[in-house]
Amino acid sequence: MYWNLAMMDWNNTTLDWNRRTNDWNVTITDWNSLTMVQNVRTVDENGKTLGRGFIAMLNTLSAISGLKPLRVRIRIILQIIQCIYYPILAIVAVPANIVTIVILSQEKCGLSRCVSHYLIAMAIADLVVIIIDLILRRIPFVYVVEHHFFEGIHVCNIHAVFIHAATDCSVWFTVTFTFDRFVAICCPNLRSKYCNVKTAAVVLATVTGLSCSKNIFWYFMLSKKYRDSGTSWFCWVTRDVQASPFWAAIEFCHYIITPGVAFILILLLNVLTVRHIAVTSRSRRRLHQQRNRESAKDPEMKNRKNSIILLFLLSGNLILLWSVSMVYSIFWRAYSFGYKSVYLPRYVMELGYMLQMLSCCTNTLIYVITHPKFREHLKNIVHYPFTPIVKCIKH
Repeated sequence: MYWNLAMMDWNNTTLDWNRRTNDWNVTITDWNSLTMVQNVRTVDENGKTLGRGFIAMLNTLSAISGLKPLRVRIRIILQIIQCIYYPILAIVAVPANIVTIVILSQEKCGLSRCVSHYLIAMAIADLVVIIIDLILRRIPFVYVVEHHFFEGIHVCNIHAVFIHAATDCSVWFTVTFTFDRFVAICCPNLRSKYCNVKTAAVVLATVTGLSCSKNIFWYFMLSKKYRDSGTSWFCWVTRDVQASPFWAAIEFCHYIITPGVAFILILLLNVLTVRHIAVTSRSRRRLHQQRNRESAKDPEMKNRKNSIILLFLLSGNLILLWSVSMVYSIFWRAYSFGYKSVYLPRYVMELGYMLQMLSCCTNTLIYVITHPKFREHLKNIVHYPFTPIVKCIKH
């Protein structure tokens, strides 16, 4: 039995960044080749090719244990985990986001209508990402052995536009929600003008339009044909695009803006919000204690505390689960510009994708933890699953 592992990289390089490793029996391929772990093929004594699958990858891991470098084994382990992880994530994320949308649409969780609009938009964006990225992109390429079916569908560049637009919306809806809470807490003069349903609708529509417009370049950058690839490039790409500094610069800016700039804005707004709360809470505490020495509880500060906990959990969850993917994406494009002083194994990319997909279903858990009324409505849906949906449709 021998192993024929094929791998691609940005400039038609070998798996070890321009070094051919002879003892691995690696075939060097170009951009239109198959990725290493994504397209493992096993050939037995009779010359029969065994397709990629869960059992085949377990056999692969067992056979190369102790023979191949650690990074190769780690990536195969992640590939095996993805065979279980991605379907379970899809099964959990789709109903979780649907239930979140239904509960928040009833506006009975004690949240303002403005906040509810932002949280519903975030849940919708996460649901779209799960459907068009996880279900229609990652799961098929993890499980399907032969991709002749996908080769006959020429909509890959359109698919890419929708994936990146929905991902941008998911990230930037969190930014707009963070800014809304910053205005509500730190800018009382602007609170009534900005923190309302009409402004929220305008902001969300604007972000959606900008996200779609910003990602139109994927339509022209990528081709219509799908190809089997474990990277963010899952469409066929011409050599002119591969070697073009223009397209490289555009993609690099894309990853800087989303999620790089978004993360900076979230962190900055949260720091300013915390600073304002720390200053005002001390003065309110002293004033409240002077007026009522027997009871030092302040309902206003309690509401602010609950609001800020929700804000920090949502924004912190996004930053934490997106960080790996963001670092690898920026590094990958920086490498194409000649910055080669840092080496990141390809399994970092696989781990980044897994964490990024996880971020699309964790908001429901955050709501359950922080809001008792949300938990109450969730229990009602579990016991009476159709009644809340009918009420939501009527509403």
